Amino acid sequence: MDIRTIGEDDIIPWTTAVGVGFLRIPDESKEGREKRIAHWRRRADLARTRGAFDGDRCVGTFRSFATGLTVPGGAIVPVSAITNVTVTATHRRQGLLTRLMHLDLADAAARGEQLAILIAAEYRIYGRFGFGAATEYQKLTLDTLRTDFVPDAPVEPGARIELLTPDEVREVGPPLHEEFRGLRAGVIGRNDLWWDVYTGRVSAPSGPAPDRFHAVYRDPAGKVTGLVTYRADDHWDEFVPKVTLTVDALLALTPAAEIALWRYCANVDYVNKVEAADRSPDELLPLFVGDPRAITTQTRRDFVWTRLLDVPGAFSARTFGVRDRLVVEVADELGYAAGRFAIDGGPEGGVCAPTGEPADLALDVAALGGLYLGSGSPVRLAAAGRITEFTAGAAERAEALLRTPREPWCPDWF
Repeated sequence: MDIRTIGEDDIIPWTTAVGVGFLRIPDESKEGREKRIAHWRRRADLARTRGAFDGDRCVGTFRSFATGLTVPGGAIVPVSAITNVTVTATHRRQGLLTRLMHLDLADAAARGEQLAILIAAEYRIYGRFGFGAATEYQKLTLDTLRTDFVPDAPVEPGARIELLTPDEVREVGPPLHEEFRGLRAGVIGRNDLWWDVYTGRVSAPSGPAPDRFHAVYRDPAGKVTGLVTYRADDHWDEFVPKVTLTVDALLALTPAAEIALWRYCANVDYVNKVEAADRSPDELLPLFVGDPRAITTQTRRDFVWTRLLDVPGAFSARTFGVRDRLVVEVADELGYAAGRFAIDGGPEGGVCAPTGEPADLALDVAALGGLYLGSGSPVRLAAAGRITEFTAGAAERAEALLRTPREPWCPDWF
């Protein structure tokens, strides 16, 4: 079995294997193959894209790309984002994923990327490689006929909402997102290709993006501080409109922008239901309406998983909820995060460094990764046996130190 980084001549067998792994039949027409080659030339860093080959056939795929991850306090740390991980069913249980993962983690650590991140298609796979679930998302449905928005929600007199064309969104969206990502732990970068596909300038091999409406919120000074992208069905029943508006993305820099965009969506003509997937686990929307029972949650699930590669670097980059100094013993079978570290920090920042001092608590790298962005509970992990306390009250101290006022959230699949 040959495991190697791919070249341009490997794009077709590699993307075919990705399709097989995710149960999608690729377009093997001449036009379809040419489109795949052109798309992946732009999308993938081939030096970070590996395939497992059995002869000429690709039977395993693995790709990562460099991006920045916002951590508590607003700093952006370099991470390796892992995606397109598949092993063809004919070649399972042969250690291919393990080999691919070990190669990529070693490369990421050598490049100085402080964490690896991924979205786990199957929950039970990635814990054994040291990944822990670090962010969540939820899907919300608002019944617009059952409630209205509260009158005392934040409002900015003189602000306005404006519909934009996709080309206009391509101009104002990136700077808005760059400002937004500094406000919320868990957000990753969006490159030019992301915006081109999202606004329909470029069509992915899987097909064009759906037709969407785009609306921005401009504050009283005219600055764009919010963006919503949505689509709607055309469902009527006995000449009565029962339209569902689906929010594909909503970003806001301020609560006033956020409520204005939700209110706008809820008041579009014919709409009696607003659906929004991939939303923050501590969404503000239920606080904006008079009857929160008009909002239902269809699902709340783990989303981004993190794998610490540089504990001192990662923890020195973030801020902390209280001023404290905690010594943690970290177990890591792969060695990247193994050791004893003193985390000394507070709301203004902190320093993390190896130490020989006695540990206050011990945990494995997956548990620590799940806590890194500010979600999770050391107290609950200790109660479940995932954290061992050597100093009385250490889990409670860790809870106060690591938790953040808002839960981390990543709006984007990758």
